[in-house]
Amino acid sequence: MPTLVIAATAAEAAHVPPSLPLVITGLGKTAAAVATTRALAALESLDDLMVVNIGTAGSLRDDVSGLYEPGVVLNHDINADIIRSLGYDARERLVVGESSVVLATGDVFVADATVRARLGERAHLVDMEGYAVAWAAHEFGVPVRLVKHVSDTADESSMEWPAMVAASAVVLGDWLQRNC
Repeated sequence: MPTLVIAATAAEAAHVPPSLPLVITGLGKTAAAVATTRALAALESLDDLMVVNIGTAGSLRDDVSGLYEPGVVLNHDINADIIRSLGYDARERLVVGESSVVLATGDVFVADATVRARLGERAHLVDMEGYAVAWAAHEFGVPVRLVKHVSDTADESSMEWPAMVAASAVVLGDWLQRNC
């Protein structure tokens, strides 16, 4: 099955096998959605394609560390209740697999214990691109897998993220080597 790898930063994708096509989106939901959409629209065929979004994630719970493939991704910084009250479907929750792990995606770089605790009530992990990549893939009818490695604890220590990315990139590259 052909695979298209999507990552936010070159640092996170440093160990992607060279045989796999790679798109670097930039940080945040908007950049990820646009770059993923452009990449999918440029392909001659989407037959049997699998999109794999790799990247780092913050842990929203003390017992969460390591590598995960979330089964659900949430758009955590949309006011879904208000949108539903206006008669629209917010589609803030996308099912992307069978795992019980939930990834919350938003444009907020979570580095605050209070925000971490609030998000931790609904999700295990937090990132800034997963939902957008999943949305774009779903809109094109292409299956998507989200593969996230915990790089930080989504609190004040998250400001050390740049120093932690290299270790996560090795784990993500190993996963791709074994699974794609």
